[in-house]
Amino acid sequence: MASDQDPETLKQADPDGIAASVTSPAPAESPPPQPGLLTPLPAILRWAILLGLSIAISGGLFLAHIPGALLLGPMVAAILVATNGARLSVHRYPYIFAHSLIGCIIARSIDLGTLSTVAEDWPIFLSVVLAVIAASSMLGYFMARAEILPGTTAIWGTSAGAASAMVLMAEANGGDPRLVAFMQYLRVAFVATGASLMAAFVFNIEGGAAQAIIWFPETDWLDLGLTLTAALAAASVGAWLRIPAGTMLLPLIATTILHVMGYITLQLPEWLLALGYGVIGWRIGLSFTRRILRHAASALPQIVGSILVLMAFSGGLAFLLWSLHGIDPLTAYLATSPGGLDSIAIIAATTPVDMSFIMALQTMRLILIILIGPTISDFVARRVAKG
Repeated sequence: MASDQDPETLKQADPDGIAASVTSPAPAESPPPQPGLLTPLPAILRWAILLGLSIAISGGLFLAHIPGALLLGPMVAAILVATNGARLSVHRYPYIFAHSLIGCIIARSIDLGTLSTVAEDWPIFLSVVLAVIAASSMLGYFMARAEILPGTTAIWGTSAGAASAMVLMAEANGGDPRLVAFMQYLRVAFVATGASLMAAFVFNIEGGAAQAIIWFPETDWLDLGLTLTAALAAASVGAWLRIPAGTMLLPLIATTILHVMGYITLQLPEWLLALGYGVIGWRIGLSFTRRILRHAASALPQIVGSILVLMAFSGGLAFLLWSLHGIDPLTAYLATSPGGLDSIAIIAATTPVDMSFIMALQTMRLILIILIGPTISDFVARRVAKG
């Protein structure tokens, strides 16, 4: 059942033991959840309302070409029903399954071409990625010091990694996944919009037609079965060992190795991804309260400011790549943009740029932030506490 306690008193990780848990001190007495508009309704009707709202909102966002619509729609719908007394919750097993799919999505973007591009230009890639990570960490540090958001929440919220992955990593490492999701997807929307505007108006590039999504493609069921078997087996090990974010990281590692070595072809049909995104969106949204929404709204100017600063810093890195290494300016801008890998890939696919360079740098940034993110989070949190 969804809790109506304040976020400061909630357990800031998976209560079912999927990841490491960090709990803030609870007050002596917590007020019971107040009934809402949906509370008297039967549970099946509340789930039906949540499903209908999720489909409607996702559809609207998708038609408006909003990045992450398949996750944002269910999350917004879940927030609406949660703050109106729905009192629903997502079971841990569908959540583990959704975690494993996120790992597969990231693994699908890594191939021999990407790895060879990274190997050829690794000093440039490493320098750019570390600079972006350092800038985002500094922004998180300043936001935490100013007490705009709690320590690790500010750090994970400003981390320039894949938004869905950062939400899961934040939950596993003591951050508030609700505020992190709010910050991350706001950044994704800003960066995707900014990249599209830069391509159209600064570089005078006319975007091609976006590739139509085939929701029920012809599927190799054997490959799909092997993909899911490998991902779920690795996720189960991560849950059993209680590795922080292990239900995403171990499937990422396992499926990447099997995919690059040619043992499996990653099959991820859109309908399956939609289910996984929906589960994660519901899990995040159903834990929202009216107080957390007020907190997010009060911090909105500072959050938007941090996003714009990070975008400007990345634009400066793109200028350096262009001036010092002769990289095409639009390629450099898209490669250094701190947005979602999927949204940047869509923009790059419809413009005349070096796609392999962009995806290699974006993928390297994602992998590095996943690997060193927890260490950075702990370090910055300790610095904030000492300060």
